[in-house]
Formats: sequence, structure tokens, C-alpha cells
Amino acid sequence: MLIIAGLGNPGSKYAGNRHNIGFMAVDAIQRRPGFSPWSKKFKAEISEGELAGEKVLLIKPQTFMNLSGEAIGEAMRFYKLGPESVIAIYDELDLAPGKARIKTGGGHGGHNGVKSLDAHCGKDYRRLRLGIGHPGVKELVHNHVLGDFAKADQAWLSPLLDAIADNAEMLVKAEDSQLMNKLALAVGGKPDDERPKAEKPQQPKPAGKSHIHQARGGAKPNIPTTGPMAEMLKKMFGDKGK
Repeated sequence: MLIIAGLGNPGSKYAGNRHNIGFMAVDAIQRRPGFSPWSKKFKAEISEGELAGEKVLLIKPQTFMNLSGEAIGEAMRFYKLGPESVIAIYDELDLAPGKARIKTGGGHGGHNGVKSLDAHCGKDYRRLRLGIGHPGVKELVHNHVLGDFAKADQAWLSPLLDAIADNAEMLVKAEDSQLMNKLALAVGGKPDDERPKAEKPQQPKPAGKSHIHQARGGAKPNIPTTGPMAEMLKKMFGDKGK
């Protein structure tokens, strides 16, 4: 069994917030055939279904973001699951809008919902992070995350959420690279393995070699055989020509 947890804040006041993209993602999955209507349990809204032959519990904590781990931890203990059976979906300030990344474990990056999950569930759960972009300065972060998505954001938001729901079986089967490619394509990007080489990060060029390295490799230096310099070198290293 797997738990797919979306992070967000409950109530209509927060429903359209960038901070609630995790709720939006699990709502999109729940709308696919095979999932039960939302019901209340574990201080959360839950829906049960099946994906890729695996029983799945969708969960939206109703404890507010900074206590998200209470609900998810309670569900884990009820089903006797470890953190490896949890997939958390949440907003990521440090990713551009529409970008997605997935990993197991890691830091909380200042995200209060993730801090709570770490405290109640352990850190070794899988994390699907959905980019909402950074406003540019720290003082604007609070209003940015608790602000609603702009109308223009729908151009990438709706396709991204649909792609997560359409490819949720990949999420369950841990087919992470394939899933990332599907999500990238959905928002008009390119899958990693099809990007031209020019788009891939270029390795930094090696720093210019010092004069010592240059002397050791490549063309041999022009060593004088006569004159004061030649006499000094003979005294230092001996006259190997004799």
C-alpha cells in the first residue's frame, strides 16, 4: 500500500493558493476512475483506490500546512507503513513555475509542511516537488505562496496537474525519469534524454595550466646550452650530457 499525500491548507480561502498545488495534484488523481469519494479520517480528507495493481490512499491533511505530518503520520501508523511507502506532493519555491522534480529524502528547504512530515514520518519518503517560482526577494515570499495562481499560470498549471493524474501509475511504480519526461512535455518542455547537447549544462572549462604544468607536458622547453643560465643549470642538476 502507498500513501500519496498532497500538502496544502484547508478551506475555500486557500483553495487557489500556490501553496496548495499539492492538494490540487491529489484532487486531479482522485478524479480519475477507481477512487472513492473524499471522506474524513486521520485529521484529513482521504480517498482510496488502486494504481498499477497497488492499493493507494490519497490524503489531504486538514490540520493546516505546518501540522501536515500529524495526519500523515497517523495514517502511516494505522496501516503499519514506513516512510518509504509515502509520496508527498508539494510546492517548491526554488523551481521555476511548471517544473517538477522527484527525489527520496533531503532537506525541508524552509517548507513548514515538509518540516512537519520529517518530524512525524521520518525523512525517507519520496517527494514530488512542483515549481511555483520565487518572487525574487524574501520579503515577498509569504504573499507569493499564499497568493492565488495568476490567470496566465493556467497555461502550464492545468496541463501539469492533468499529466500527474494521467501518469500516476508511473509515480506508484517509481518510474521517475519517465514521469519527469511526461510532465516536462505537458508544459511545453523537452524530455531530458531528447534535449540537444547545447541545452544540457556545460562542464566548466579547465583552468589555464600554470607555467609548471605547461613545462611538464606538451612541447619541451627551450633550455639554453651556453651562457650564464646554462652554467647555473649545470650546477643545479649536473651535466647530464656527459
